[in-house]
Amino acid sequence: MDGNTWEGTDLADHYAEDAFASAKGYVRSYVLHQQLLEHLPPAPATVLDVGGGAGHHSFPLARAGYEVTLLDPSQAMLDKAQQRLERLTEQERRRVTFVRADGERAHEVVSGEQFAAVLCHGVLGYLERPETLVDQLCRCTGADGVLSIMTGNARAMAVLPALERRWDDALAAFEARTETNVLGVQSRADTVEELSELVRNHGVEPLCWYGVWLFVDWLEFSGAELDPNASQEVAKAAAVELEASRRDPYRQLSRAFHLVARKDPS
Repeated sequence: MDGNTWEGTDLADHYAEDAFASAKGYVRSYVLHQQLLEHLPPAPATVLDVGGGAGHHSFPLARAGYEVTLLDPSQAMLDKAQQRLERLTEQERRRVTFVRADGERAHEVVSGEQFAAVLCHGVLGYLERPETLVDQLCRCTGADGVLSIMTGNARAMAVLPALERRWDDALAAFEARTETNVLGVQSRADTVEELSELVRNHGVEPLCWYGVWLFVDWLEFSGAELDPNASQEVAKAAAVELEASRRDPYRQLSRAFHLVARKDPS
């Protein structure tokens, strides 16, 4: 998916507003943020968010004192990010820089700058092949820097159609790598093993991986999704999701996974 996919449609609105306003959106953001905090260097380290959209994953880091560069090819998404930036304090806003560019040109458009942490969440699945973007992510990661990638879990492709009782699709999904996702867009999934090998080939060593989206997905697709206004229940669900994200066999059934890796300090 390039930047044009988001232009002139309601996808940007749906992604930036509706998706993250849901209980599932809150839980995903919370789980990813907590996982990240276990590995990031202390603020005010520099963070590059590639395909950062409306800033849902990087703005919390700006609030925490990190210097954030949000790179995205879509002007519609960057406009959404600018609107959401106004909710931050003046000091927090000064920590955020926007760059409009394709992630597959990231190293060039940031003029070769390397960052203490590079994020790429929910982007690889919109590309036919991940190699070029992963190469750019690794180039932008500084020595001893952290690389954080969240993408679809190819080992759990049958979960969504099965929960929707699309049994023929579920049976086919055991061998599939693509699906129509919750935004109605065709997307592709990866495996932890393949992505780990890919970053390792660029001198970035995988540290660990987590699951993302498990029980909250099951609830939604069974027609019993959480009420986002039920703050106590949502907080409890987020705590359960975070714990499940670290444990087998639960994390293996998550619809997405979060790989955290570190670049060779030399």
